[in-house]
Amino acid sequence: MTKIGVILRGKYGSRLVETVRSKTDMEVIVAELPAYLPDFIDEPEEFFSGLDFDTKVFDADIIITYSLHPDITPQIARMAGKAGVRALIVPGGASKAPVKELEDISKEYGIFIEVDEICCNVASDPATDDFTCFFGNPVLDVEVKDGKVAKVNVIRGAPCGSTWHMAEALVGTPVEEAGPKAGLIVSQYPCRAVRGNMGGIHESSEMHKQEIEAAIKRQQASAKE
Repeated sequence: MTKIGVILRGKYGSRLVETVRSKTDMEVIVAELPAYLPDFIDEPEEFFSGLDFDTKVFDADIIITYSLHPDITPQIARMAGKAGVRALIVPGGASKAPVKELEDISKEYGIFIEVDEICCNVASDPATDDFTCFFGNPVLDVEVKDGKVAKVNVIRGAPCGSTWHMAEALVGTPVEEAGPKAGLIVSQYPCRAVRGNMGGIHESSEMHKQEIEAAIKRQQASAKE
């Protein structure tokens, strides 16, 4: 059984833990960082060793870290690499993680590291397939009856749970309204992604809108065959 490690920080990461546990049979190991950390940490290794942190999380095959700190995240990556962790997924984007330093750590320890702004945009890679077969860019199957959405089957969804929330809320929606409504539902979901610009929650919203529209077209084309 694949073990997923999740490093929480404050409000970040708890929804992913809930979704992974409810949607898969993967074992989830959780460790927590303090919600508030200094802006700059000169000696990350020393600072980290003084934290009340459960290092059992490094027994995982894949770790998702919500450390969201350019000094702490590389230290986590080094510890994961030394422990033999297969892959490290870093949400929050390049503004929260030193990409070049993480690339060097990846090469040094042979650990796959991916930095993404949002977790529903995690790319599939052999190192992360056990996770991304369930979570990442939404993949949907839509059933249509009498011109309305009858059911939305989530094949792969956002690890925050927004895809499943959207799928339930779309039932009964006219197909011509389904795309925009899907995007709206996701944008209103209490996701932790960045708001107020064209990335973050807006990107997630657009991804879901496009996939619902594509899934409806696939269903309609299949019905004509």
